[in-house]
Amino acid sequence: MQNLVRYRPAGTYFARFKIGGKLFWKSLETTVFSVAKQRLPDMIRNHRAKLESVAAVAIGKMTVADATHVYLEKVRANVSLKPRSKDYREELIDFINRSWPTLFGTDVRKVSEHDCQEWLLRFQKLYAPSVVNNAIGTLRSVFNQAVDSGARFGNPAENLSRMRIRAKRLELPSREEFLRFVKEIRTAGARQSKDCANLVRFLAYSGLRIGEAKYVTWADANFARHQLHVRGDPVTATKNGETRYVPMIPELEAMLSELRKERAAEPPNATIMRVFECQNSMTHAAAKIGMKRITHHDLRHLFATICIESGVDIPTVSRWLGHKDGGVLCMKTYGHLRQDHSLAQAQRVSFGITA
Repeated sequence: MQNLVRYRPAGTYFARFKIGGKLFWKSLETTVFSVAKQRLPDMIRNHRAKLESVAAVAIGKMTVADATHVYLEKVRANVSLKPRSKDYREELIDFINRSWPTLFGTDVRKVSEHDCQEWLLRFQKLYAPSVVNNAIGTLRSVFNQAVDSGARFGNPAENLSRMRIRAKRLELPSREEFLRFVKEIRTAGARQSKDCANLVRFLAYSGLRIGEAKYVTWADANFARHQLHVRGDPVTATKNGETRYVPMIPELEAMLSELRKERAAEPPNATIMRVFECQNSMTHAAAKIGMKRITHHDLRHLFATICIESGVDIPTVSRWLGHKDGGVLCMKTYGHLRQDHSLAQAQRVSFGITA
């Protein structure tokens, strides 16, 4: 393919391209052709953006739109970012534009810290704290492009204060409610009701993210070792960029064994799940049985909660979930479990004193 070069059959691919008459050779950091082909356009856009940034400074003017363009080109060229992360950064730029419509046409040198503070006062009334904090980081990154190119000194967004994020209180179904919930989904009468119920059970019994579950194939289910290989996206892997093994709890193994018998003719590379989202079915079923609405991600929380309530230690649950922090996030999220479990555990505490 034009613009793709490597020096030996199994070697690393390089991008070879010209911009402004200058020849560039840049490593694409992969030996896989399909991945190199995917990264090539981003690499070219990134370097073109850098040259445009230099040109804007050379003529004495760089607008915030120019700096934003450079920032987004670098985001698109960042091979360590997943596609959804790249899309989210573009959404944040759109949020900023809508809340500060005059910003992008302004010379970067004329935006003051006071302007940024005034924007934040308006912006934080419109969006959730997590969006506000991410937008602050994005705005800083945009102005960093201007600073790095020499268009201005200092970042006017540097001292913006992030909002405090309150931890979400988990309101998950009991074991009995969950079984009624699954039954309601399975018997709803829609064409894919059974497949939706299977996805709900699969997420709850494995703790997988919805974006991981869609890629699990029969080849990933090792019944001999009682474990599931979680690979994630074929190009970008799981959320933290690694694959992992999750043990099959008895309910998961029974479910997958039953499905495999029903679909014995399917090849090893066939995906186990036949639907990849079922939020509408979940919402309707929850309303039908009088249960609080839950999401796909809440099923991951349910898995972790049931594991901890069953006596699995938090560092182990953390590894099963694919966290890399040794259990810190798990402690923050599941430190306070459901009240019935808390009361049951309290009955086990004794000073050994008899009346």
